[in-house]
Amino acid sequence: MKNPFLTEYVKRNLRACQLKQLGILEEIDRICRKHQIPYWLDGGSLLGAVRHGGFIPWDDDIDLAMRLEDLQRFIRIAPSELRDGLFLQTPETDPSSKEPIIKIRDLNSLYLESGDNMRGDYQKGLFVDIFPFIDYPSVPKPWVKKFTKGISTAYSILHAPHYYSLRSLAEFFWFGAKYGIYRTVWNILCMLYPKDTYISNVLINNGYGIMHRRDSIFPLGEIEFEGKRFSAPCNPDAYLKDLYRNYMDIPPEDKRKIHAIYLHPELLDNR
Repeated sequence: MKNPFLTEYVKRNLRACQLKQLGILEEIDRICRKHQIPYWLDGGSLLGAVRHGGFIPWDDDIDLAMRLEDLQRFIRIAPSELRDGLFLQTPETDPSSKEPIIKIRDLNSLYLESGDNMRGDYQKGLFVDIFPFIDYPSVPKPWVKKFTKGISTAYSILHAPHYYSLRSLAEFFWFGAKYGIYRTVWNILCMLYPKDTYISNVLINNGYGIMHRRDSIFPLGEIEFEGKRFSAPCNPDAYLKDLYRNYMDIPPEDKRKIHAIYLHPELLDNR
């Protein structure tokens, strides 16, 4: 749907939404510092910190990363620590959620992407993403790309809404078998090759086959984001080159896309 009024509305409300997401980030940072849970700015948020000193001007979310074991500890602690109005969204706390990504949602807001289902009974407020990172085996990068792409694609198709048809039945068996085979081979690689050099997102979230050297992340440092200091990889340059290569290049205007199709920073005025 192309609606210039809706597009302009989203642009006008973007900054207010970014500032609200910044408040979520500050709350996550407070909890992590209190309980000594390591995290770091990831993806577009780290890129924004390096290139723009904060949000990428057209970005509408915040990306964080934690080691899987640290994220599991955060999930246990956060519900009793988060301030009122924030919600830890996981497949367990919000079973109708469409994604396997951990999010901290602001309940007094609304954020809709093209894939959202308005009839779906899951929380749809502004959010901060937290991605779980795991150790990767030291295998050739083409292997990593092949297996992560295959696993993430199969997972997405198997968990997408399906309608009864011969095609959906065929997809279920084909991608189910592919997912099982690829996971089995990956597990064998993890047993045969050392896992002390590389780290990255869990396989189902890593369709591009990105790997980071552990020494580009640890020991963690800090970086300025919107005038405040947050945890970041110790070598942001190497980390961002893994993700974007020429990351300081500003994309052309037609590539500067806001993810949301609709966002509303505040449902009720709490002043």
